[in-house]
Amino acid sequence: MSNANFVVPAAINEPVLAYEPGSPEKDAVKQALAEIKATPADLPMVINGKHIRTGVTEDMHPPHEHSHVLAKYHVGSKEHVHAAIDAALKARPAWEEMPWQDRAAIFLRAADMLAGPYRAKMNAITMLGQSKNIYQSEIDAVCELIDFLRFNVEYMTQIYQEQPFSPEGQWNRLEYRALEGFILAIPPFNFTSIAANLAIAPALMGNTIVWKPSPQTNYACALMMDILTECGLPDGVINMIFTDGPETSEIALRHPDFAGLHFTGSLATFQTLWKTIGQNIGLYKNFPRIVGEAGGKDFVLAHPSANAAAVATALTRGAFEYQGQKCSAASRAYIPRSMWNEVKSRLVQDLESISMGTVEDFRNFVNAVIDERAFDKISGYVDQAKEDGVEVVFGGNHDKSKGYFIEPTVLRVDDPRYRTMEEEIFGPVLTIYVYEDDKFDETVELVDTTSPYGLTGALFSRDRAVVEAVGRRLKHAAGNYYINDKPTGAVVGQQPFGGSRLSGTNDKAGSLFNLLRWISPRTMKETLVSPTDYRYSFLGEE
Repeated sequence: MSNANFVVPAAINEPVLAYEPGSPEKDAVKQALAEIKATPADLPMVINGKHIRTGVTEDMHPPHEHSHVLAKYHVGSKEHVHAAIDAALKARPAWEEMPWQDRAAIFLRAADMLAGPYRAKMNAITMLGQSKNIYQSEIDAVCELIDFLRFNVEYMTQIYQEQPFSPEGQWNRLEYRALEGFILAIPPFNFTSIAANLAIAPALMGNTIVWKPSPQTNYACALMMDILTECGLPDGVINMIFTDGPETSEIALRHPDFAGLHFTGSLATFQTLWKTIGQNIGLYKNFPRIVGEAGGKDFVLAHPSANAAAVATALTRGAFEYQGQKCSAASRAYIPRSMWNEVKSRLVQDLESISMGTVEDFRNFVNAVIDERAFDKISGYVDQAKEDGVEVVFGGNHDKSKGYFIEPTVLRVDDPRYRTMEEEIFGPVLTIYVYEDDKFDETVELVDTTSPYGLTGALFSRDRAVVEAVGRRLKHAAGNYYINDKPTGAVVGQQPFGGSRLSGTNDKAGSLFNLLRWISPRTMKETLVSPTDYRYSFLGEE
């Protein structure tokens, strides 16, 4: 029985561990890497709390060592999609009616389990499955995911506290219902935290979920499912299926109880899903919520007043951490001619010092791209640029004999509209346009109009008037805008993440704005003393 206004623990960002040589956390991750790699995992789907093994399996391989089998996951069929939907709908009434503090407790406990006993294992699985070095895994699969779990609970309570004014004789109330139906969560391969949050955020608000992870994250998502189950998540609230993407969406998006889509992935896929929902709009009991993030072509713009060393460092980190496979990765840069030689020298010096290889060697800054399809696409851009006579400032080499390795590559173009300045590559390729110093205003216009996306961007300048003016002119060019910093690394509770234009619906993951999309408020007016005469005073005569 709820008879108190409960206050949840204050959310604070999970500290990022350093993994210094000889540290306990580094030893724990190395041990977990060895154990996980030694024994391939058998990954079932989870529908209505039951482990489903079909006997039809697909192998998972580390992108940096594609000859090794990391895990086998059981592939589902359309029957499993229907079963997951049925389980979600069956679980919905009880889950929605569960007191909010009990829902919150599940996810708060999961945060602490991830921060403690499961930290090394989650890191090791993400490192091997997605080819992330320990730092990139730590900030994603552990710290950001913990932050989502904790801050979402805090934001939920803030939403619930928002209540209307009650004049004399009335008591007005707002309650925040879950959506009537099920949510389809379709996450990307590149972030374990996003993969989990797409299911967790709407579930926290009382919704039930059909969760179809990207195959490259099946192992990490399976571990998160285990953690949630251990923390008391009721059967059927989140149903994890390893099914074909188009088949899953075809079934889910034709179901009358489809209530919402939580998506991160490619622009083409998001547009197809949105179009399908529109075509099926007459089938649904409600208007579905559509929340999605669909990529970017993120920029770094350096003003002549900028610090060249800071610009070069931002380019190295912003473009090549996690092999550029971030929606926020620096992909195009605009450098003034007066600064170019120094930026180029520092950038090349940085890249020459970078080691590339397996995640098991902690000295490697760069690892492999996610799979052969990505390798072929990214290397195709690089090879075409060479054929087109584009200057290769650094890199340009690639090899997939043992793993999907693409050298960090810097291109310099004379045409600011060349395809690598405009198209999302999603890999370790940075294209630079060197502009004349007296053409800065025209360059700002280029930055704003070159890409159809509007996700992240960065301005480097030590001139405050420039910072103010450019910030206004690029108002819609980036939903996450950085001043004198790289355009990556958004932190939950500090920089809620999302962009507009063709980057998505900008519902800001890691904020209460996202959670608002997963509720349907109900207004309740209670009259304390009801009137007993229909007549109003205006009916009287003088």
